[in-house]
Amino acid sequence: MATYEKGILGPFTGTVGTVVGANFRGKNIMRSRPKKSNRLPSEQQIVQRDRFTTVNHFLAPLRSLINRYYGHRQGAVSRFNQATSYHMKEAVEFIDDAFEIIYNKVLFAKGDLPGMQDPVVEVQEKSSIDVGWKNNSGQGLAKEDDSLVVVVYIDKLQQFEIFEGVSTRESESIRIDLPTYLKDLKVHCWATFVSDPRKLSATSTYLGEVVIT
Repeated sequence: MATYEKGILGPFTGTVGTVVGANFRGKNIMRSRPKKSNRLPSEQQIVQRDRFTTVNHFLAPLRSLINRYYGHRQGAVSRFNQATSYHMKEAVEFIDDAFEIIYNKVLFAKGDLPGMQDPVVEVQEKSSIDVGWKNNSGQGLAKEDDSLVVVVYIDKLQQFEIFEGVSTRESESIRIDLPTYLKDLKVHCWATFVSDPRKLSATSTYLGEVVIT
């Protein structure tokens, strides 16, 4: 692989003959077109691919949150790649010939800000849930105005509902209205606190699984 600023072809993306061009992290790169292999993948490679596909499909809708709130960039390793690696190792398991996400190990945020203390989630009428917690402002870097982020995943629909800035740490509770078509469906809930001006985040907390009424 090589990088270039100006060349006989100029910047380009895609395949031209035996050369592939792309822009990677702001740099124009060229590399040889990969050769096709006639070798069949091993069983271990197939399993690893299926594991990666399961994790990547689940995390993709959370990419924006993860890129802002999951730890810190480590050299060339993005926050999303760090999260993918974690979930492949810790948050997926093989059940009945397929990989499934372990919901209570899912993390969309990871950081040094104190997280939710004594969190609870309760189902209310008209497709609503109440999320509660104890105000632990003053604990470490926790501030009263830290912003709440809530993530809801509808298992059957493989769909996320994301709520950012819906409350603050000092409020201790919030009612969240979900779409009415989710009635009678099972959902998984997570939440965290973030502090955008200070670019801090807490490690997200799994609140549990509830059925919407």
